[in-house]
Amino acid sequence: MVKLKTVGIIGAGSFGITLVKILTRNVDVIIYARKQEHVDSINQHHYYHNQKISERAYATNDIAEITSRCELIFAVIPSSGFRSMMKEFCPYLKPSHIIIHGTKGLDASLISENDWNNFNFSKKDICTMSEVIRQESNTIRIGCISGPNLAKEILSGQPAATVIASEFDEVIHLGQTVLSSKKFFAFGSHDLKAAEISGSFKNIIAVASGILSGMGMGKNMQSLLITRGLREMIYFGTAMGTSGAAYLGVAGIGDLIATATSDDSRNYTFGKRFAGGEAYDHIMATSTEVVEGVRTLKIINQLAKNENLNLPIVTVLHKVIFEGFDMTRGLEFLMNDAYAVDVDYL
Repeated sequence: MVKLKTVGIIGAGSFGITLVKILTRNVDVIIYARKQEHVDSINQHHYYHNQKISERAYATNDIAEITSRCELIFAVIPSSGFRSMMKEFCPYLKPSHIIIHGTKGLDASLISENDWNNFNFSKKDICTMSEVIRQESNTIRIGCISGPNLAKEILSGQPAATVIASEFDEVIHLGQTVLSSKKFFAFGSHDLKAAEISGSFKNIIAVASGILSGMGMGKNMQSLLITRGLREMIYFGTAMGTSGAAYLGVAGIGDLIATATSDDSRNYTFGKRFAGGEAYDHIMATSTEVVEGVRTLKIINQLAKNENLNLPIVTVLHKVIFEGFDMTRGLEFLMNDAYAVDVDYL
């Protein structure tokens, strides 16, 4: 196996900086950031996002530099900008590169967002980030990092684990090698698409869980939502062609529990603020990080309509957030689902 000395990261958001902290325990890191002031902050002060940056990390806004010096690159940017980023990097990427992304969302950029509610798109129009990488570059070895990785907990020094998913053993092993430490463990999985779908879908359930909290609901309702949300995730995942068993691991139910129960989760916090009476536009404008669950909700809700998928939590949540449906009535609707089955996915 290739022994890497330097690893690249595209994106200097909270999870990107979290990966920097994890990776610099084992390797040198080059961080790609667009804005010169971000590059200068990291290189001159070794301080960014209120975090001390290791001397082993170096920032650049030169695509040629990071791609020429790094065989393994982690891409951690919002799903809305992922395809455009890949188009920019494409001329500099070679088949020898390895890309592991940490983006928990879906891509529908081939369709204008203004047309999402009117366009009759199907499963073939929706892409995971690994599919975007394949479409926009000649990179062959692709993977994703997915799991219960709340950035604030990791940055504070708490232990955590993740999943490196890829069709290639080499990608899994390299990912595990550069990430693993006494406080961070990386499991491996070959079900790449399931890891990507679970990482995207769980954000929807986290938004719904935050709404329950904002409504004053307790753990009984939260646990019920998470359980039914897992069922819905598995149903959607199998409809997208993946194995249902893949969602019962760290990248599935593990990530779902963490994201749907923590105030450190931006999606959970969005739901809590929304239930507290804050306007949608105000929450989105004042959120320090991208709320992927809201964008994913739009995509999956419309896909469910077009593909005749029965996703009651997705349907009701979309009505509540985007169609002015009363939250209490929405909760009553879900509680009175006469055809609900407890466990029907094993």
